[in-house]
Amino acid sequence: MNAIGLPQILVVSTALFFIGVYGFLTRRNMISMLMSIELILNSVNINFIAFNKYLFPGKLDGLFFTVIIITIAASEAAVAIAIIINLYRKYKSIDVEDANSMRF
Repeated sequence: MNAIGLPQILVVSTALFFIGVYGFLTRRNMISMLMSIELILNSVNINFIAFNKYLFPGKLDGLFFTVIIITIAASEAAVAIAIIINLYRKYKSIDVEDANSMRF
């Protein structure tokens, strides 16, 4: 039986990270950019869990960092969605290029 090792997990995490970076840099919609940031944070969580499991199996440091990052990501998403909703109500658009021409 083939077990999934650290290199395979790191490949998946790296792919998620670069998909998130690509999505953040190429999308114009604020919701898509927020989802890309969440992908980046999830790839970091996968790294923490993988390194914790394979390098320090008796400790829970990676798990604690992951819980902290998940909490911060949830807070960040709530605040970002509130900001996006307010921008949409005021300017009727959530396009980033439209935000450049908005006058606050």
